[in-house]
Amino acid sequence: MGKQIAPSILSADFARLADEATAVSNADWLHVDVMDNHFVPNLTLGMPVVESLAKATDTPLDCHLMIEDPDRWAPGYVEAGASSITFHVEACKAPIRTAREIRAKGARAAMALKPATPIEPYEDMLSELDMVLIMTVEPGFGGQKFLDVCVPKIRRTRELLDKHGLDLWIEIDGGVSAETIERCAEAGADVFVAGSAVYAADDPNAMVEKLRALAEQAGSR
Repeated sequence: MGKQIAPSILSADFARLADEATAVSNADWLHVDVMDNHFVPNLTLGMPVVESLAKATDTPLDCHLMIEDPDRWAPGYVEAGASSITFHVEACKAPIRTAREIRAKGARAAMALKPATPIEPYEDMLSELDMVLIMTVEPGFGGQKFLDVCVPKIRRTRELLDKHGLDLWIEIDGGVSAETIERCAEAGADVFVAGSAVYAADDPNAMVEKLRALAEQAGSR
């Protein structure tokens, strides 16, 4: 599997979401940040918008649920059209059951960790997942500065996956740009969520290609 780029619509123009999805047509995923103003101090969008987006683009949707009670809501986002669902372990009461429900409905199941949440306590449940999302900023807002302190956690996560022979993806989210993507790829990340770096570019599709190339080069070292 090559390196994958997932532009975040959190940095897009919400009044033109269908057009903004088309503007990154060569992306591997479209990252959708769902925030409820409870788990994180921000409110974005919900299931009806995800359902509309899924009809407006052929790019698979990567839904990141930054919400309370994801156990209850996650399966519904699969039904709304998302191809990958990420829940935060800090908010999840039954992460294994939730992951199994997501996969049973036909989507990829992912677990997200805030910057201060270690990966090691969840080692035994990695086999229940398709992806681990390591936040490289505090969740809740786009445009934040990348936290270098998270890079060792990417490396430790890759070591755990290799130890158990697991074919999971490692996704990173927060402050991803041409200046930060290489160190994450070198540490073992596979999927890169980039918001402002892509949507603030003059040519978002060209920036997707540039980021993918940088990650591929760094990951092959």
